Amino acid sequence: MTEVHPETWQGRELTTLAGYHPGVAPLDEHNVKLLDNVHPIGWKPSASRRKRYNMVVLGAGAGGLVSAAGSAGVGAKVAIVEKHLMGGDCLNVGCVPSKAILRCAHVVREAKNAAEFGVDIPNVHVNFGKVMERMRTLRANFSPTDSCDRFQNKLGVDVFQGHGAFTSPSTVEVNGETLSFATAVIATGANARVPDTPGINAVPYLTNVSFWNQTQLPERLLVMGSGPIGLELAQAMALFGSQVTVIERGNRIMGREDPDAAAVVHKQMERDGVHFMLNTTIDEFKLGTGDTVAAHVTQRGIKSLVVSDALLVAVGRVPHVEGIGLEAAGVQYDLNKGIKVQLQPCNCPAMLSCCHAMCMQA
Repeated sequence: MTEVHPETWQGRELTTLAGYHPGVAPLDEHNVKLLDNVHPIGWKPSASRRKRYNMVVLGAGAGGLVSAAGSAGVGAKVAIVEKHLMGGDCLNVGCVPSKAILRCAHVVREAKNAAEFGVDIPNVHVNFGKVMERMRTLRANFSPTDSCDRFQNKLGVDVFQGHGAFTSPSTVEVNGETLSFATAVIATGANARVPDTPGINAVPYLTNVSFWNQTQLPERLLVMGSGPIGLELAQAMALFGSQVTVIERGNRIMGREDPDAAAVVHKQMERDGVHFMLNTTIDEFKLGTGDTVAAHVTQRGIKSLVVSDALLVAVGRVPHVEGIGLEAAGVQYDLNKGIKVQLQPCNCPAMLSCCHAMCMQA
């Protein structure tokens, strides 16, 4: 039996820690190192913590961490509250892991095209398990920078691990403790948008969060959406050897970007093996044989069936604004656009979204 260490994730079952699941798998040495840094078991805020702060930061992603570290660095008394993983999307499920596998995909492309440079590599084999293990190693090695220990014991920020919610325009409650503040930064980020397509909850699907838990390469991958997240993962997986299909209801990919730039990306991704179905809507998902996903689609009036071994939902993001007491704080928000921000001082000057003038406009 694997030994369970009282202050580490090593040897623990992911679903048995007071009902908390970090969403990180497998629990190998690399992910143990990651979790011990960004969500340590038994973490306590400083014994000398204050009740009143110059700034309380809700959310410990990139924006929240920078706000906390910068303010503490000039002498402010700062607390940061995070219920999940320190480092947020960037460290755990965004920038760091995505660029780690894209580097591997770049090597695959170079190897496949090596003959152009007089280098013959007859058989390019991708060990997807090793690709993902390398990603986990790099992510774990970066994690001390965003760790609870560094922020509290080196930067002087009181780190609270738990769900935080405003109880008034000047107080936040976390783990039954009330923190008062002069200024608060709301840096709670966003979650993957999951559409209400019929049948989607009856089939297994991946998002930008769960994608990184894979250890085996799916033979066929269906990507729903053609924004930056879906496309970069589609391109990497195609280079690794998956048969990748991207479904987009519009008439081109990267709908928010310059059309000429999008055309260049489209052409290169087709060279890398990605198949695009534009002007296509998904009418319904059904569970296929052997846990495959069957997507019933319509393209320009013609119905067809697309079967895949894995489905990646990448149709955008929704702001995380519910359940954090914004009403009690007097902060206006929209479920789709996020916090309503004004360039001029808003109705609650003690509140800042991260970063105030750069957030979504009402």
